[in-house]
Amino acid sequence: MPERAQEADNASGQPMTGVSYREAGVDIEAGYAAVRLIKELARTTYRPEVRGEIGSFGGFFSLESMGLRRPLLVAGSDGVGTKLKIAFLLDRHDTVGIDCVAYCVNDIICHGAEPLFFLDYLAVGRLDPEKVARIVAGVAEGCRQAGCALIGGETAEMPGFYPPDEYDLAGFAVGVVSEEKIITGAQVRPGDVLLGLASTGLQASGFSLVRRIVLEQHRLPLDAYYPELGRTLGEELLTPTAVYARPILRLTRSVTVHGIANISGGGLPENLPRAMADGTRAVIEVGSWPEPPIFDMLRRLGPVSEEEMRRTFNLGIGMVVILPPGEVDRARAILAESGVTSWPVGEVVSGEKGVEFR
Repeated sequence: MPERAQEADNASGQPMTGVSYREAGVDIEAGYAAVRLIKELARTTYRPEVRGEIGSFGGFFSLESMGLRRPLLVAGSDGVGTKLKIAFLLDRHDTVGIDCVAYCVNDIICHGAEPLFFLDYLAVGRLDPEKVARIVAGVAEGCRQAGCALIGGETAEMPGFYPPDEYDLAGFAVGVVSEEKIITGAQVRPGDVLLGLASTGLQASGFSLVRRIVLEQHRLPLDAYYPELGRTLGEELLTPTAVYARPILRLTRSVTVHGIANISGGGLPENLPRAMADGTRAVIEVGSWPEPPIFDMLRRLGPVSEEEMRRTFNLGIGMVVILPPGEVDRARAILAESGVTSWPVGEVVSGEKGVEFR
């Protein structure tokens, strides 16, 4: 039987008009517009190894010219989490993409891997091409800071699942390291020094607790200026995460490094042991680094116990590099040349794997 362009309405006998995807809440044309904007942003991140353009079914990256012996790919995935709620409230979307990249690449560089390429996943309630471009501009900026290429991703319009003005953002990073140079923490030994690298503040961890304190308990205005912070509360909370890729790579190519820990969700107690060998224990010297004022503000307003602060926030230490004592001065000089402040914050001793504060 031939198909008919229209079906008759059984009740009225009049032709029924078709239901469109756009009427269901998905604007395909807006999606095409967003892709055109994203292509230009992605090109600003390309490395020589990138092949092809955004818009294919996959992204292409050649390892042939890298000249690595026994290369190992190292992959990591993460998202921005509920820090996005602050971006929604302030209608500022240009920094959260940096957080997304940072949380992925800061993990893979813990193994000495050079970040090569990145893919993002953006799910929105309503697709606004200009807003998408602002979000992806942050992703591109994070990729440029990390030295990796944005070679693809997904933008999904999901009406009815997300509110119209909200979205979720996650990413996936791939890096490479020669097998003989991979850092696992197996070389960590008693006597090693814990070198803490300065964070940019909260970065993107612990924001469910942050929002509970500042928005629900105390209802603090995000546009209010706080002298102790030196900026508005909103500016402080949206400060993007530090991307440590280039400084860490320079460090691992210049000094002996036994272990590296990215201090994200879970703070020092959860993350530092992941970079250590069995039979070694981290001893942190309390007060050996300056703590950014946002943490004391949250501690007082909560109030939040010290144990809870330590297992929720980074407290000013974004990464910890574990290295022999004789390498500390050289390592600090290299990091300083890269614009990263660091402090010896403790040492490794023999004992059950874990972290203690003294």
